[in-house]
Amino acid sequence: MLKNLRYLKSGNEKQRKAFKAIDQLNIMEDLKIYSPILCGTIPLHVDTSSSDLDIIMEVHDFSGFREKINFLYRAYPQFRFKQKIIRNKPIVKANFIYHNFEFELFGQAQAVTQQYAYLHMVIEKYLLDKNPSWIREIIALKEQGFKTEQAFCHMLGLTGDPYEALIDYGLGKQIIKFF
Repeated sequence: MLKNLRYLKSGNEKQRKAFKAIDQLNIMEDLKIYSPILCGTIPLHVDTSSSDLDIIMEVHDFSGFREKINFLYRAYPQFRFKQKIIRNKPIVKANFIYHNFEFELFGQAQAVTQQYAYLHMVIEKYLLDKNPSWIREIIALKEQGFKTEQAFCHMLGLTGDPYEALIDYGLGKQIIKFF
């Protein structure tokens, strides 16, 4: 389900609007060489009014990626592009607005199914499938200022860095695995 966007077409109103924006922009097709996957709160239905559309990709040629992203999206409102280091790995990130959605394009030289955003989403989907009542509680925590991973760690009673704690939890419960 998480790798194919068709589920958004029959989702809630925001998911249907997100699908329409993604489809109209043709972003998944235009960037298919980078194996794009939509991650984050909108696919999981734990989004808030400020949630963006996070699309992660496997990018090895940052310069070529930057050229392509600039060509395709630099004309959209609030376009910005940056490179930085996260967890000792170089990443590229572009943001822009399209049809009232902020898009965040995230790339790193790692398979998308091994990137934290994807692994977090797999763990979070598993937890929401097991605990459907958490949806309202996670949204309430997010509206209080919690980041998504912080909210899930709060629900699980996990401490420390929420990004690492959630990965450790998923590995320990064999919800995910690293290859």
